[in-house]
Amino acid sequence: MSVRIYGDRPLKTLPGQLTRPTSARVREAVFNIWKGAIDGCRWLDLCAGSGAMSAEALCRGAASITAIEQSGRACAMIRENLEAVAQESQTFQVMRADVTRRLKKLQGQQFDRIYFDPPYASDLYSPTLEAIAGYLLLAPDGELALEHSSDREPFAPVPSLEICRQKAYGGTAITFYRLVRG
Repeated sequence: MSVRIYGDRPLKTLPGQLTRPTSARVREAVFNIWKGAIDGCRWLDLCAGSGAMSAEALCRGAASITAIEQSGRACAMIRENLEAVAQESQTFQVMRADVTRRLKKLQGQQFDRIYFDPPYASDLYSPTLEAIAGYLLLAPDGELALEHSSDREPFAPVPSLEICRQKAYGGTAITFYRLVRG
């Protein structure tokens, strides 16, 4: 599969649907919504797949990237993709791990933008949202974007997160969360 990101840069992908890169249409929409908030941000990419969202964030000026992916083959490819686009001033780390287990180890860090794109049929949605909230991973003015099937049932509410917008793009939907303002 051929994937190109901001600036017409090509990315490597694994064959088949193992990593299911976020479509160009959805990627562009997310970055348009977050326009002006990417430059200098701390980006967390959960279920990173091909790393396309992280690579795009780097190309748009993110200061640091943390990508978590379970597949070892995908992690190696993500590193290659990020090395190809990162500037000297940008940092990134790619972690091979189960996302729900790894989030606890990130406690104490905060991210301005979190992109979470699990396999659509997985049971990762609620436990991961709860972990993000429980470990205080989202910065006070940050946002989290959750990619899911547009016909998926609403997720169980997480007390400290609120939905700030939802968008659908064919069979894909993005639900955006922010911290509940007190």
